[in-house]
Amino acid sequence: MENRQAIIIGAGPAGLTAALQFINRTNIRPIVLEASHVVGGLSQTVRVRGNRIDIGGHRFFSRSDRVMDWWRAILPVEPGGESMGEIESVSPQHPQAFERGEDEGGAPAPADQVMLIRERVSRILYRRRFFDYPISLSVDTLRKLGLLESLRIGASYLVAQLRGAPPPRSLEEFFISRFGDRLYRTFFKDYTEKVWGVECSAIDPEWGAQRIKGLSIVSALLHAARQIVKRDNSISQKKAETSLIERFLYPKFGPGQMWEEVARRVTAAGGEIHFGQRVTGLLTDGDRIVAVETTDTATGEQRVFAGEHIVSSMPVRDLVEAFDVPAPADVLEIARGLIYRDFITVGLLVRELRMKGKERPGMPPGLVPDNWIYVQEPDVKVGRIQIFNNWSPAMVADPATIWLGLEYFCNEGDELWQMDDEQMTAFAIAEMERIGFVDPAMVLDHTVLRIPRTYPAYFGTYPRFDQLRTWLDGFSNLWPTGRNGMHRYNNQDHSMLTAMLVVEQIRDGRVAKDEIWAVNTEEDYHEKK
Repeated sequence: MENRQAIIIGAGPAGLTAALQFINRTNIRPIVLEASHVVGGLSQTVRVRGNRIDIGGHRFFSRSDRVMDWWRAILPVEPGGESMGEIESVSPQHPQAFERGEDEGGAPAPADQVMLIRERVSRILYRRRFFDYPISLSVDTLRKLGLLESLRIGASYLVAQLRGAPPPRSLEEFFISRFGDRLYRTFFKDYTEKVWGVECSAIDPEWGAQRIKGLSIVSALLHAARQIVKRDNSISQKKAETSLIERFLYPKFGPGQMWEEVARRVTAAGGEIHFGQRVTGLLTDGDRIVAVETTDTATGEQRVFAGEHIVSSMPVRDLVEAFDVPAPADVLEIARGLIYRDFITVGLLVRELRMKGKERPGMPPGLVPDNWIYVQEPDVKVGRIQIFNNWSPAMVADPATIWLGLEYFCNEGDELWQMDDEQMTAFAIAEMERIGFVDPAMVLDHTVLRIPRTYPAYFGTYPRFDQLRTWLDGFSNLWPTGRNGMHRYNNQDHSMLTAMLVVEQIRDGRVAKDEIWAVNTEEDYHEKK
């Protein structure tokens, strides 16, 4: 192992999956280079005075049995949580089942190294009312929309289906072909444009194909019918579209718990993880990268790491700029034209919510059951609201309080990004008051997290990305992987699958990368197979 090393850029799900796979399946020692000082990337868990934030909300669910088994080998399902393929969910009404236990070093105690089984509840806030997500044709939905609007939505959907439109040229056309123009403008348009900051008509339809896959009016109706006849209580939920799953696994202390444990296993087995190392150079010899240069983010010290293989999850735009031999002019143009959407989470700890509903024993007043809520309201900029109590009660230090994550999508340097923490918090609280969610007097604590380059965008020069990919694939030992490494809006399970395939290709002496690039591009790939 001393003579064979793989340099892995990034300690997110893709990078750490690759590192552990190298250890378990090859004689290659992984050297992980991470620019920040934490592991997990977007799947990290941020600690704030005893409370924990999940950046974006991460369901641990995959169509891939391989990924599901991999997760459960790291953090097993809580005792009693899984029996004969069925589940016995621990009710959130019993927070004593989640008493916090941590070792002196701040890591979860061994008994807490588990995955919980969580019921998925997510809704849309529209016109100050809650609607099911995915949208259902329930009596409640029809009542809130009103008879006339419901008829208009139905007629619009039928027109879209009868028209038989050609393949969509934009995300807007993709949505309309699936759901009809009226439903698209009611429940999809505003939120999606908050996420990306541009009109849906300017976004490549590939985003919809990857994220929404088989979800449609018909699939939603069939799923509802199956659940009436026989409820699928299995964790795998093989017959449900990913957007329609009703339960998922979740580490007791948030997604970062998974990746902190993976990192521990990597280093315990002889791998290395170097923090604060920003990659600034790639040294080449012909069609191979022979070494990676880094700059220490604290001291400015430069280092060189040599390796036989380079696995990169850093943003493609930065990767291309780092080569010691300049890329061709057209490749540079494409790389520099790739766009990323940035992200702000405002954490609010509150005593209660201003929501009307049935009080639940042992729960703070107004606590709704949702894991997250999509905000389809044009008069506020907040895009989504996470309620961490409902992801895991262990995410909240005091069970008598409610811990919220308010998600804002922005561009680095714009008005939202430039607000200081106090301004951003005041802005977020004012929006929560406007939509009737939070009384400012009930806010107990707050924090602001800014995450750059969260979402690789499907506009800018993205339509020409294949040309850039061809140039990258010309370096035989360079293996792009993960969300930013492939400029693809992957979930963490797809990022992990790319990393697993990379290690297999290297182990088997193969250099073709088509199979890796194919992950999450076809509707059926690793979804139904």
